[in-house]
Amino acid sequence: MSSQDERLEQAIASLQRHLLSQQCEDGRFLFCFEGSTMTDAYRLLLLQTMEEEENELDEQLRTRIHTVQSTDGAWRLYDDEKEGNLGATVESCVGLLYAGESDGAPAMKQAQEAIRMMVEEGQPLGSYTQVMMTALGHFKWDRLPAIPLSFFFIPPTFPINFFDFVSYARAHIAPIMLMANKKFSMHLPRFERVERWLHQSGLFSSSHIRNGWDWSAYELESEGGKWIQKGAQRWGEEYLLHRLEADGTMSNYFSATFLTILTFLAQGYGKEHPLIAQANEGLNSYLYPMHEGWHQQLTDTGVWDTALSLYALLESGLDPEAEELRRGLYYLLVRQHTRKGDWALRNPDVRPGGWGFSQDNTFHPDVDDTSYCLRVLSHYVDHDEQQECWQRGHQWLISMQNADGGWPAFERNTDKKWLTYLPYRDGNTVFSDPSMSDLTGRTLHFFAETMGWDRSHPSIKKGVEWLIQNQEVSGCWFGRWGVSYVYGTWAALTGLVAAGLRYDDAPIAKGVKWLLARQQLDGGWGESCASDRRLYYVSLAKSTPSQTAWALDALIATHDQPTTEIEAGVKCLLQLMEQENWQTRYPTGAGFTGQYYIHYHSYRYVWPLLALAHYKEKYLSGSDNQ
Repeated sequence: MSSQDERLEQAIASLQRHLLSQQCEDGRFLFCFEGSTMTDAYRLLLLQTMEEEENELDEQLRTRIHTVQSTDGAWRLYDDEKEGNLGATVESCVGLLYAGESDGAPAMKQAQEAIRMMVEEGQPLGSYTQVMMTALGHFKWDRLPAIPLSFFFIPPTFPINFFDFVSYARAHIAPIMLMANKKFSMHLPRFERVERWLHQSGLFSSSHIRNGWDWSAYELESEGGKWIQKGAQRWGEEYLLHRLEADGTMSNYFSATFLTILTFLAQGYGKEHPLIAQANEGLNSYLYPMHEGWHQQLTDTGVWDTALSLYALLESGLDPEAEELRRGLYYLLVRQHTRKGDWALRNPDVRPGGWGFSQDNTFHPDVDDTSYCLRVLSHYVDHDEQQECWQRGHQWLISMQNADGGWPAFERNTDKKWLTYLPYRDGNTVFSDPSMSDLTGRTLHFFAETMGWDRSHPSIKKGVEWLIQNQEVSGCWFGRWGVSYVYGTWAALTGLVAAGLRYDDAPIAKGVKWLLARQQLDGGWGESCASDRRLYYVSLAKSTPSQTAWALDALIATHDQPTTEIEAGVKCLLQLMEQENWQTRYPTGAGFTGQYYIHYHSYRYVWPLLALAHYKEKYLSGSDNQ
């Protein structure tokens, strides 16, 4: 056995041990879902709203926000965001100032200067940040694009309607519409001081704060129109109430829950109302203790990280009957959905059977979580008690295929062109749910690899055709839920190969050539979050563990024998496993373009373990090296 093969064996064992060390008693694998300071700052604002500022949570959130401020005074969404991020900086400062931070503190002075520079450079302020500033009273509602409440009443069968927005977008848009109609703002204590500080920063001189589309001008002023408006208010409120999860949150998103709490206040609910109290308790379950203070996660990753961890452990050779894996399986089984959600509007004739991202998610399933839960379940499908779960799961997953042949995340056939004309420059990636390369590739991989389907199956044939048609001229594919072209290309290549394409097929050869051309000098791969904003590949100065693992896994899938590039990738990945620096913490998960990126703490373990296990199984199993 060579020294590198020995290191590979040791790395696999080490990664397995680390994953198992993160398992909780209930079977869940617990990792942090780390995003920007947006959620921390907004939770500070909720504490102020609820008049709960002097407590440990307030102190811990402030500590975390301070710790991640850059030396130039700005806050960043990712390390190589050279100029800083205007939205993250404004959100962090507003949260801190309302929580009692002195406006003359050195950190606030530095941030003020950073904001001035970003405004002068013309950096836009994100839509969500503008809504937050409006809800606080710093902006006016008539300066933001508005949609009339009567829009709620347009039937889903009409060519343009509220349900053209995908479910997670509706969870945010509905409360914004209700607040805008009421012209609601909180006007918290310290408002005047924060307003003065913002004026001094030059924020209000920015050109992006301007009049938007105001559809509310089309609301009828007649008595009938007023009646419609009142009815729409009630409809919108009921829409939110019916989509609260058992933990009190709106669809298990902090951001949507924050807006919903404000909407309840706008509707006249008191601060002590049980729904508001329950929502705040639900948000407490998303808190994660970190070295630099507590982080208010956007959500928890209970199902996602458990499914990924179990799949990696099974792929790397652990016995499916091991007690730890059995506990993890049970955790997933009890979280399979049994009631229909909004996905059924366009997919009514199938039983519920998907899984959601978070552990308390009960009716908001998605394709990615479902496919990985099914990968785990496939190891136990021979057990009679799992047959029903298996059948419902894979039937739901195949039913979610779009008419164009690809797979979306949450809802079928939600890709209306009119949504791209809305005056939110950053909304195109979140309003609809079109077929995406990463989702299509990974779903194809599941059906082909796990269920043995090939291109003779109509769904596989359509999925393969969609991926081939949507390959970029350069040979890559864009991934929506990861960063970005390395992610999409990995998913597409592994899916196509599993479906039967070979290395000498043009789409595979072009994709491999693109990946090899982006290999770093250290043998790994690293792509900047800027790719997601610019919609072309932007290299990162160094390699990251997850992106190196994705590219390496794609190359392993497309080559019968190891190449020098694959060997260099393995060497780099083994080295990255021994490091603890910005590369291992770089966010490689995508959320809201230009406003939110995710450092999944599990990714530096799960994806390298899978890539190394696949290398070992394909190239070393049965050889003299074993």
